[in-house]
Amino acid sequence: MPLDSVNDAAIRILAPVEGRAWEILTPAALAFVADLHRHLDGRRRELLAARAARQARFDAGETPDFRSDTVDIRSGAWRIEPIPAELLDRRVEITGPIDRKMVINALNSGARVFMADFEDATSPTWANQIEGQINLKDLWAGTLSYDDPASGKAYRLKPQRAVLKVRPRGWHLPEAHLTVDGEVVCGALFDFGLYAFHNAAAATAAGSGLWFYLPKLESMEEAALWDAVFRHAQARLNMPVGSFKATVLIETLPAAFEMDEILHALREHIVGLNCGRWDYIFSTIKCLGSNPDYLTPDRSRMTMGEAFLDAYSRKLIDTCHRRGAFAMGGMAAQIPVKDDPEANAAAFARVRADKEREAGNGHDGTWVAHPDLVPVAMEVFDRLMPGPNQLERPLSGQEIGRDRLLEIHRGPRTEAGLRENIRVGVQYVEAWLRGRGAVPLYNLMEDAATAEISRTQVWQWLRHAAPLDDGRPVEEALVRALIDDEVTRMPAELPRLAEAVAIFTELCFAERCESFLTLPAYARL
Repeated sequence: MPLDSVNDAAIRILAPVEGRAWEILTPAALAFVADLHRHLDGRRRELLAARAARQARFDAGETPDFRSDTVDIRSGAWRIEPIPAELLDRRVEITGPIDRKMVINALNSGARVFMADFEDATSPTWANQIEGQINLKDLWAGTLSYDDPASGKAYRLKPQRAVLKVRPRGWHLPEAHLTVDGEVVCGALFDFGLYAFHNAAAATAAGSGLWFYLPKLESMEEAALWDAVFRHAQARLNMPVGSFKATVLIETLPAAFEMDEILHALREHIVGLNCGRWDYIFSTIKCLGSNPDYLTPDRSRMTMGEAFLDAYSRKLIDTCHRRGAFAMGGMAAQIPVKDDPEANAAAFARVRADKEREAGNGHDGTWVAHPDLVPVAMEVFDRLMPGPNQLERPLSGQEIGRDRLLEIHRGPRTEAGLRENIRVGVQYVEAWLRGRGAVPLYNLMEDAATAEISRTQVWQWLRHAAPLDDGRPVEEALVRALIDDEVTRMPAELPRLAEAVAIFTELCFAERCESFLTLPAYARL
């Protein structure tokens, strides 16, 4: 397929193409995305059907376990391909949305890596996704800058900046504004395809490369599909196999039982795994939510040092290091509390303790959500990880099996916890509908993952009439009364509050736990 001056009548854009969008949506770039779709989307649909079938088995009482057909992969002595020099030290990574000022600030933050997020930290409006592509294209072209019209402040890149990684959307999300042969293109192929097409040559010429984070995978087969995407794109762009490198987020419960297999499926294109802790909590509730044996306590009681979260993070470290891959720690969602020095000090102390746990356990780096937290995390990893990573650290020797990975956290369920879920869930959805994917709420930077925890936990507690610490069961009348009360306390100027309440309420009271809140909400963007 020639990649210049391609026109294809079967490719349709169902949204306005204005301003600089034409630089991204060129005929050749669209043909590249269409080629990916035609060759690989059928397999994606099969794998989504397999997800649904697996969830149906969980709903019927089955619980996750290690696969019997991949014993040889788990017991083998193989390792992933060598890691590029640019990615050998990732001790602190910052993540965030893809708007222009945020991209510049993150690249200038002092973090070793910036993950530009087309997924959970970005509301996938057409304008947001195209602006993100323009910003990254300008970065590699050396023209990325921003002059704030409100403040007059000029934003420019520093000579030393973070290494760029890009997170496309998950396999489940569509890009409804582009169709090929009458079929909607998936968001993952849209985000990946446009970024790779426009920037592969420039990134390589700059001595870097195209590095990715891959979200929401549930199986080795889904990882193998990304491997096929990389191989197909590299062939079309005349690049060697292995030119693209990825870190996979282990943020679903099924994936935790296939970490070896995921590394093996992507072994020529992978550099590590990451503990996507917030989505992992959400996935655990969703997967096991129909089983009364796995009732969860308040969200605040599910911490990384205990139960299934501790088990999965430790297993990730040992699995990765056995295979020569990085084991990245999770997100510190705290943000500065600028008007309360005492609360700010407490937030920073929590971040410091979290990062000391990660570095002490053997993680090779960690995530933060705000530039002010970069120095906090950096000090910890500089102190506890003097080398560029901990790949040579001896394995723990722990055998973490199925039961430990399924050990539910203990603690109360409280009205305060229920109210917190409602407050966070509703206000996040409202902001998401207005095009904001990273939302500061109650001194935390919330993204889609934390909103997913909120609504799935309410759904789970309702399904089982879970008792609160005061003895009251969580029933429909109570939840509706609390929603009504919490909404009256929310800022009156939220323009899409009624829609957000409707979406959140519908998901909480649904007969079946919806796989992702972003699917029904996407239709309202």
